[in-house]
Amino acid sequence: MSKELLRSFIATFGAVFLAELGDKTQLATMALAGAEGTSRGRWVIFVAAASALIATSALGVLGGAVVGRYLRPATIERLAGALFIVLGVTMLVRAK
Repeated sequence: MSKELLRSFIATFGAVFLAELGDKTQLATMALAGAEGTSRGRWVIFVAAASALIATSALGVLGGAVVGRYLRPATIERLAGALFIVLGVTMLVRAK
């Protein structure tokens, strides 16, 4: 693996790993694993959750490739930032 690919792998892994820590998906997975009675059931939950993350990541990569054909990376980053701000404000307003 080239140094560029390795850097890309590490950056992507780190970003996704940190973004997923403590999010609602992880909490739901913890709740499912805690409710399950057997260790075999926990493996099923792990494989299902990992498969779901792979599937949503694949959709993200494919969607990003399509959007990347039409928009510059800086534009995508600005749009993503604006969307996060809108979602954050919406969540704060609804929390009242």
